Amino acid sequence: MGNDNTNNEHLRAVGLLVATATLWSFGGILIKLVNWNPVAIAGMRSGIASLLILTVIKKPKWSWNIYKSCGVAAYILSLILFVTASKLTTAANAILLQYTAPVYIAIFGKFILNEKTEGIDWLFIGVIVSGMLLFFLDDLDVGSIKGNILAILCGVAFAFNIMFIRKQKDENPVEIVFWGNIFTFIISVPFMFKSMPDSKGWVGLILLGVVQIGFSYILYVKAIKNVTALEGVLIPMIEPILNPLWVFVFIGEKPGKWALIGGIIVLVAVTLRTAYTVLKTIKYKNISA
Repeated sequence: MGNDNTNNEHLRAVGLLVATATLWSFGGILIKLVNWNPVAIAGMRSGIASLLILTVIKKPKWSWNIYKSCGVAAYILSLILFVTASKLTTAANAILLQYTAPVYIAIFGKFILNEKTEGIDWLFIGVIVSGMLLFFLDDLDVGSIKGNILAILCGVAFAFNIMFIRKQKDENPVEIVFWGNIFTFIISVPFMFKSMPDSKGWVGLILLGVVQIGFSYILYVKAIKNVTALEGVLIPMIEPILNPLWVFVFIGEKPGKWALIGGIIVLVAVTLRTAYTVLKTIKYKNISA
């Protein structure tokens, strides 16, 4: 009976991760619509998101430990790096390179979380890294190269943020997200006064804060309690499928040939790994029944 409950909770968590990734996927198109400094965009988005998250946690605690502090720092970096990368390179490159995060979770997860990385994970990670390298074969200008590099660094920050949220799963991990948004907003304030977005930009910022960050991370921290850190970054791979799709449909931005090939390789690898996880969970559920 206990195993049934655990497996059901795991499958529900997988569903929440899919919903989370769908909401995250609107980041690329909404960021492209806001004509403003990227740090200012990240900060205003976080300021709006923090108000929504505050309605959930009610009274945030000003209590800190090393894991919470590191989680907040990684979260801040991931937000700012992703928005900046999205402005410097294509939405497809930014989101797909961010999803190199499983590589870093597989490498460091054992030390931080004591979660074992299976042999099959290293196979998929090798394929993911191979796909990632293809992004740099396109004809890129200096800005695009910088954007790609920032997107990879964003993947590192994203990975550590997930690991530290997972590390705090028995505490109140949503506070990492709340304080991360608060400090991102504070850091970005000096960048907000050089110019201001137009009315279309403000609509984009509100949607970024409420939907793409606020509500989505409420779902994410709920889900991460019942999945491993590696699953927490592999399962939401629906995001890099949908993110560039929205940008192409509404703006017409297309990734380069090699980036497209690399992206397909990455997506196929993580999709197969996600399917493996779900099938294994269903198999265990049937055996326990």
